[in-house]
Amino acid sequence: MSSYSSSSSTVTVDDDISAVPQDVIQTHILTRLDGPALAATSCASSQLHALSTQDDLWRQICTATWPSITDENISRVVSTFPAGHRSFFSDAFPALDHLRQPSERNPDRHLPNELVSCVDIHYKNALIVSKTHVIETATAWFYAAPLRVDLFDSKDSVLAPTLHGGEGDTWLKDLEENLTLSWILIDPVKKRAVNISSGRAVAVERQWSAGDVLRARFATIMAGDYNSSGRSGSSEMEYVKCEVAVTCVRSKEKGGEVHVREVSMQVEDMEGRSLSGRDSLVILQEAMENGKRRKRGEGGQNGKVRYEEFTERKRVRKEKKDKRERVLDMACICVGVSVFFALWFFILYV
Repeated sequence: MSSYSSSSSTVTVDDDISAVPQDVIQTHILTRLDGPALAATSCASSQLHALSTQDDLWRQICTATWPSITDENISRVVSTFPAGHRSFFSDAFPALDHLRQPSERNPDRHLPNELVSCVDIHYKNALIVSKTHVIETATAWFYAAPLRVDLFDSKDSVLAPTLHGGEGDTWLKDLEENLTLSWILIDPVKKRAVNISSGRAVAVERQWSAGDVLRARFATIMAGDYNSSGRSGSSEMEYVKCEVAVTCVRSKEKGGEVHVREVSMQVEDMEGRSLSGRDSLVILQEAMENGKRRKRGEGGQNGKVRYEEFTERKRVRKEKKDKRERVLDMACICVGVSVFFALWFFILYV
């Protein structure tokens, strides 16, 4: 507890705060703070801790940050977290930092029967997409098939009136700087959550074959699993890329409308293969429960750097694989030619 001294007495923070009516603190001070500031305030004194940990305050902050959780079913799940919305915020607001594989994995661990996705997309702080999606994970089809979660049906799209775009590279830069995405996965049984998005786009590219279409990629790099990539016993660290792709389409008319047509999530290993539902679920659950969290303010550029490092590692691995295959092909050709000439030598001279 902090304090300061004078010639006549020692005054604590609690003494100072006790002079301010509680309703003034609750109504006019704490309600103006964002999540990180409110969390810091709760550490200042015992009285502020009691006032700053009330669930109503954290519910307001969470719903303002992620409008998708205002869904009645989602709100009910979040309220069951150990400390309610405060626990949810501490799980979902920080950026995920999960680059170390566990020393041991429990092969008998219980995987969730469902995961809930809460997705919010903003452009210059204006909400353009807010949607929830329940992923049924207990089926044999989900375990065996490559994981892909599509937020929209194939023919659906969302008009983004504030997403005005631009011309040429201006539109690419505009999306990279101003488009933000949050994709929160919730385990309703274990009462845990994780935000798998990089926040800002790590790459924005034009789909030249599809007209005036841009695809923004949001990716988090995390520790993989040796078994998922088929490289058991390899001494090289395995990583996976959890990527969310957002496709924006602009009509051909001048100043045409922009629609968000596709929002999808996949998990890909360093071989470029999409992981199965089960392998993805194991990695995502490990990240959710044991992944470290870091300040969200550090996530933007750092997330892009990690994405570029992952892409470079994947390129180097592909080159090594192609080189090995070329050597193997050459060896097979040499053996085939040798056998061919040996056979003809045997037929002609023996």
